[in-house]
Amino acid sequence: MRATWKGPFIDLIILKRVDSLLKFKTRKKIVKILSRRSIIFPSFFGISVAVFNGKNFVIFCISKNMVGHKFGEFALTKKFTHKNN
Repeated sequence: MRATWKGPFIDLIILKRVDSLLKFKTRKKIVKILSRRSIIFPSFFGISVAVFNGKNFVIFCISKNMVGHKFGEFALTKKFTHKNN
């Protein structure tokens, strides 16, 4: 848990890329994100992002439910397999 006095963490590169998208009003472009630890801000709503999971990029669109979570929560790094006994 991060201390509240520090505030939310976000990489400056992500913030600059999203601000440039909002400035030119081009929401159709996909933003590639390598920083899985960054928090999703409310201003990112509706933007398509590609988050790196260690092997390839996972593409998804940010919804209202994702705000406040981290990018890494939505790009799984391990393959889920059901174990048969």
